[in-house]
Amino acid sequence: MDSEVLISIRDASIFQHDNLVLEHVNIEIKKGEFVYLIGKTGSGKSSLLRTLYADLPLRAGEAEIAGFSIHQLKNREIPFLRRKLGIIFQDFQLLMDRDVSENLRFILKSTGWKKGHEMESRIEEVLKKVGLFTKAHKMPHQLSGGEQQRLGIARALINDPEIIIADEPSGNLDPETTAEILQLLLDLASAGLAVLVATHDLTLFELHRARTLKCDGGVVIDSNLL
Repeated sequence: MDSEVLISIRDASIFQHDNLVLEHVNIEIKKGEFVYLIGKTGSGKSSLLRTLYADLPLRAGEAEIAGFSIHQLKNREIPFLRRKLGIIFQDFQLLMDRDVSENLRFILKSTGWKKGHEMESRIEEVLKKVGLFTKAHKMPHQLSGGEQQRLGIARALINDPEIIIADEPSGNLDPETTAEILQLLLDLASAGLAVLVATHDLTLFELHRARTLKCDGGVVIDSNLL
């Protein structure tokens, strides 16, 4: 696979349980690309995302994600794949009983970091990147919705991933905060990450036009090929 290509899916069939939801899926996303993923509820969008991070098995076709062959992936390899991915959720999924730094420290410890000073350095670096350095000791409930999503992005970045998968990242945000989060995601793409944003939010398209993958009628339509 081309070293610039971080997501490569070839003639894949995507299943939700035993239901075929997408077929003949062919996608390539390279380093530094920012791509939208759209589709109505039930169109297969979420199933496609879950297949990318090996939450659903790939039963037919082939996929290479950040150097891992998803169609051949063993269960013990899944944690190593996920260290290459940063996943951002609409509902933030923060640990509400821990402050900002402890939310990030929990991820580092759970993914094998051992040395305290290295963890502190990485936490500081990532909080500066997302504009939360002065909020390190705040509890999540003391943050605004936008700040909570910035913490979600910090958590996604903490292991220095190659790919960002953002699932409705602006779903709970006001328009001004949406613009700030979008710019942060665009900056990550400019830094060389592949950024895939699943969204229903038309505000994002108004702010920034980009390549779009649309799940519709059991297939994925790529705006680059229209």
